[in-house]
This record gives sequence, structure tokens and C-alpha cells, in this order.
Amino acid sequence: MSGEKEKSTVTSAPPSPSPSSVAPSVEFSKGINGLQKVILRESRGSSAEVYLYGGHVTSWKNDHGEELLFLSSKAIFKPPKAIRGGIPICFPQFASHGTLDQHGFARNRFWAVDEDPPPFPTNTLNKAFVDLILKPSEEDTKIWPHSFEYRLRIALGPGGDLMLTSRIRNTNSDGKPFSFTFAYHTYFSVSDISEVRVEGLETLDYLDNLQNKERFTEQGDALTFESEVDKIYLSTPTKIAIIDHEKKRTFVLRKDGLPDAVVWNPWDKKAKAMADFGDDEYKHMLCVEAAAVEKAVTLKPGEEWKGRLELSAVPSSYCSGQLDPQRVLQGS
Repeated sequence: MSGEKEKSTVTSAPPSPSPSSVAPSVEFSKGINGLQKVILRESRGSSAEVYLYGGHVTSWKNDHGEELLFLSSKAIFKPPKAIRGGIPICFPQFASHGTLDQHGFARNRFWAVDEDPPPFPTNTLNKAFVDLILKPSEEDTKIWPHSFEYRLRIALGPGGDLMLTSRIRNTNSDGKPFSFTFAYHTYFSVSDISEVRVEGLETLDYLDNLQNKERFTEQGDALTFESEVDKIYLSTPTKIAIIDHEKKRTFVLRKDGLPDAVVWNPWDKKAKAMADFGDDEYKHMLCVEAAAVEKAVTLKPGEEWKGRLELSAVPSSYCSGQLDPQRVLQGS
């Protein structure tokens, strides 16, 4: 996992048309406030940054050096505060769906590099990746009395796709199962929230967190945004598209083992109430989160759960001024 000599491989210039000979690299360095971070670089110039605090992806850039994730300018990189933006990991509890603090504790803990992970079925050839592991501390078992191993692989593919694979195992020695809810709380960077559409969630049922988790059915149109939204969509497809008209960019979210999708934007009043969030930053972000919330995941001792998220950013294809949803949602 060396990669110090690759420091100069990321440029903002377009990639060379000839095949690049620069190998993917993994570099360890100090980030904000001296917190340890890992920088993944892919041969064509895309990159990702992961803080060991929270096992938290804070940056994902394409091969032109454009940032694809939203990170608040007021994000606080001081434990025990969670980092505002990027991809926080919500485990073992999503939001207030349980007795723990909001979103559980995985995003507030220091993860370790997993030097000897069990084999992954996924191919890592030509990928820059890092394996992290989280085990409960004594303090954690006081608030959530279970033993677990949470292994997280973060990988950057040759085309700049970002892949997160979580494997959570029940290591209880007392024979007891445990249950958890989960989300990859991804903050996407968008040009203007009023110019964004989400496709793939039409006609689905959702729980509205702004109306006491009451259940509704989404109408037949793609989602657009003109006010605060905080919804948990249920039994969602494995692929969801987020179309940014102004940037002519489409994010494609692919997921496995995560039946729900949370859509969140705090809008102006909530934005002003958050100390670690700029007053107008709600205009430039949208959370679409691959999740398992409605039905908790239950593991018996020795059992393992896997939840996978793959993110890609592609130029939008237009058809009569609209994105052709067939191409993005039914395509490869």
C-alpha cells in the first residue's frame, strides 16, 4: 500500500488518450487537525480521501479534479463531532430509530486499517483500495451491549467509480443475536438544488420524517426540490439516478443489500440552525442514502451481513431537453 512517489499523479488536466502507465496508489497522510487520512488515486486522475475517524469518505474527485461530494465549509474535524458531508456511516442505528444517539456511533469512532482482511469476492485488479475495521470499545458495549466486527473496503475503480463494501459480523460469545439499522449517508455536490431531479423512486412508498414517519406513496414524476425533504423510500431499485441539469452530470447510485433510500435536504431554516453547515449550503447538496432502515437487519452469532454501494458520475444524456431515464436506469 505504498504510494508516496505517486503524489504528483493527480492533475486537473484531461486524461491522456494513450493508456496511462501510472499505477493506482494508496497514500497515508495527516489531514485537518492532524487526523489521519488515506488518499486513493486512480491511474487516470480520479481520487478519494478517507479519514480513519469515522471510516469517513470526505472527498471523491473525477479525473478533471472536480469534487463530486459535498463537504460543508463549516465541517468540524474534531472528535467526537461527526464530520458534516462526504459519506458518514450510520451504524448501528439510523437517525433516531432506536435508543442510541442520532445515527449511532460508527461515524464518531476511530477505525483501524485492516491489515489482514478475509478474501473479498470482488476483483481489485486496477483498483486503489483500503480496508478498514471497527470493533466495539468497552464504552461502546455499555451503550450497545454486543460484540461485532465491521469491515469496510473503500475502492476507486479505473473509471473513477467509488465503491464501499461493508461487512458486519456478529461476534457475540453469549449466543445472542443483534439487530441494527444502517445507511451510507452520502452528500452529493450539486450546482443548484432547484435544478436537480432524482429518478428511480417514482410511485414508491415512503416514510415522511417531517410528518411523524407517516407512510405515503410517491407520485409518478421524478423527484424535484423546492422545500425541505426528509423521506425514507422503501423497497427501492438497485439503481437510482441523480440528474444535475446545470452541470449536465448524472450520478448513478448502485446498491446491494440496502433496500431503502433516504432523501434529505435541510433547506434554509434547518441549515441556519446547524452550527457546522453554511446558511446557503443547502442549495449545493443533496443526500441520497443507500440504507436498511424500515426492517432492521438481525444477525445471529457468526452471521455476516454485506451492504454495498457503488457511485459513478457520468455526463447526462438529453432527449427533448430531458434525461432519457431508460438509458441511465436500465443501462449497464
